Amino acid sequence: MNTTELFDLTGKVALVTGGTHGIGMACGKALAKAGAKLCVNDIDEEKLAAAKEEYAKDGIDVFTLNFNVCSEEEVDKGVTKIENEVGPVDILVNNAGIIKRIPILEMSVKEYEQVIDVDLVAPLIVAKRIAPGMIERREGKIINMCSMMSVYGRQNVSAYASAKGGLKLLTANMCCEWAKFNLQVNGIGPGYIATAQTAPIREGGHPFNDLVMTRTPAGRWGDPQDVGNACLFLSSKAADFVNGQVLYVDGGILANFGYVKGENEV
Repeated sequence: MNTTELFDLTGKVALVTGGTHGIGMACGKALAKAGAKLCVNDIDEEKLAAAKEEYAKDGIDVFTLNFNVCSEEEVDKGVTKIENEVGPVDILVNNAGIIKRIPILEMSVKEYEQVIDVDLVAPLIVAKRIAPGMIERREGKIINMCSMMSVYGRQNVSAYASAKGGLKLLTANMCCEWAKFNLQVNGIGPGYIATAQTAPIREGGHPFNDLVMTRTPAGRWGDPQDVGNACLFLSSKAADFVNGQVLYVDGGILANFGYVKGENEV
């Protein structure tokens, strides 16, 4: 098999949850350009419409769905619609997520639970709905969007770090249970990525930008496409014996990690 064939996803159906912007859209574009039939969901109709236009600029006809990844009923209806109108899901990218930057003593239990529900429980809900079909067909790729905070903590992101740490181990356990059916279940741990969401802390001389630039050995913020490329690899035949792993796309920051004096004031 040549290199082109290894990364050819023609005929595969891919679902990227929250694939309407940022890292999720970069993953969606990477898969679609490799030939996959792309499906993305969101709970905001305006975001879905805008995303459809953005994908179209790259010649991608995306199948969009409105459903809440935290609802088993809505996930079942959404996935059933994909199966009926596009085909069985071959590649699942559990990308949808939220973060709340609140100190532990100020965070309510409800706020904590909301982050856990979206970032940790939802990937389980979606995977449980899709995995049985993959198991029956003896083929499938599941990619969970983890984080550098799957392995370390920072101030004010306790719920997010808790969820992503749990998602890393959920990924490992999915592998342990499903690898025998030829499912590959892996995670991606993005570093600091230049998206619209991170623009406020990258621009205008924000001190956090200096922290990222000096701590990251690559000397730059990541591009969403860097994560998209990793997603393509883990979705391809090239990763058929890669299982239960988290691929950190971080420019080397975890290799260089250490406390920087003053970072808790950033």
